[in-house]
Amino acid sequence: MSFYIFFLCGILGGILGGMGMGGGTLLIPLLTLFFGVPQAVAQGVNLLSFLPMSLIALRVHAKGGRLEKGVILPVALPALLLSGAFACVAGSLPSGLLRRGFGFFLLLLSAFPLTQALKKPEKAKISS
Repeated sequence: MSFYIFFLCGILGGILGGMGMGGGTLLIPLLTLFFGVPQAVAQGVNLLSFLPMSLIALRVHAKGGRLEKGVILPVALPALLLSGAFACVAGSLPSGLLRRGFGFFLLLLSAFPLTQALKKPEKAKISS
């Protein structure tokens, strides 16, 4: 039975990831809060599941001509290096600290669009 529940979590995370929202924002809380998976393991599962999704998305965007090739290396190289380094750090931190840090990150993530919306209300666009 647990296989089907985890499979459903993967589907929900994949749907959000496919929409560009980041499936980990749903996958990690589902795994930790509802299924008791330790935070470090949930983050590792999220990183591992991200790899095939990102390669597929990269291919789709490349075919659609939506990639600026000149910025791929300067963005991807530091992201890869720091992801590996901080994955090692996260593996040695207590689960409670990771959980609180991820919760704080989600709060910041949700606060940013709210502050942007309050700052400058978007004018209604009239289409003819």
